[in-house]
Amino acid sequence: MSFFPVLLATITPFDWQRLWLSADMPASFLLEIAFRCVVMFLLTVAALRISGKRGVRQLSLFEFALILVLGSAAGDATIYHDTPLLHAVVVFVVIIALYVLFNYLTDKFPRVERMLEGEPELIILEGEIDLSAFTKASLTGQELCGQLRQLQVEHLGQVRRLYIEATGEISVFFFEPQHERPGLPIWPELYKHPLHELPTAGPHACHACATVRELPAGPVPAQCPRCGQAAGWLPACATPRIA
Repeated sequence: MSFFPVLLATITPFDWQRLWLSADMPASFLLEIAFRCVVMFLLTVAALRISGKRGVRQLSLFEFALILVLGSAAGDATIYHDTPLLHAVVVFVVIIALYVLFNYLTDKFPRVERMLEGEPELIILEGEIDLSAFTKASLTGQELCGQLRQLQVEHLGQVRRLYIEATGEISVFFFEPQHERPGLPIWPELYKHPLHELPTAGPHACHACATVRELPAGPVPAQCPRCGQAAGWLPACATPRIA
C-alpha cells in the first residue's frame, strides 16, 4: 500500500525537463545520441546491403526475425548511454553471419529451406478452395477475396490455381476466357451474405469451399457434398474476367 505514495513522491507529473531530457543526463548527451543514430543507420544500411536484394523484398519468416533482432540492437545502441556501440556491432556481425550461413544451407539442402522459410501452399484449384490448406495458411475468406479483387477477379470460377507463397504473397493463374466456369462471387456485398434459403433454382457456390452445384429453389442442403460444411450458398457468377 505504501508503493503509490513513494512513487508520487519521487516522480513529478508533467516534469518538462524529465519528459524532454533525462534527469541523469546532460543536454550535451543529445549530441552523442545523434552520433549513435548516424553510426547505427550506416551499420543497418550496410547489413541490408550485405544481405542482398532478398532482404528488402517481401520478407520471409527468417528475414523478418533478422530485421527484428537488428532493429532491437540498433535501437538500444542509439539511445541507451550504457550500451556500447561495439556490442551492437557484434550483434550485427553475428546476425549477418547467420543469415549468410542459413542462405547457404537453404541453397544446399531443400529440407532446411522448407523448415526455415516454409513452402508454397496450393489454396485454390480449378475454382475450388482446399479448406485444409486454407486453414493452415491462417487466412480469412475476407482477406483472400480482398487480394483477389485487387487482381480484378469477380468470382473464383476465373481462377485456375492460387498459391500462398512462403513470403505470404499470393500467386494466381487464371483460366483462359473460353475455359472460365461459374464460381463463387467475391464482391463484398454478395460474399458477406450467404443464403440458406434459395429463391430460385440454378448453379450455386458453397460459401466455404466454392464448389458449384445445381440446386433447386428452397432450403439449401444441410451440408456441402464436397466439404461437409453448412456455411450457406451463393448464386454462382459466370461473368468473364476483364483485366
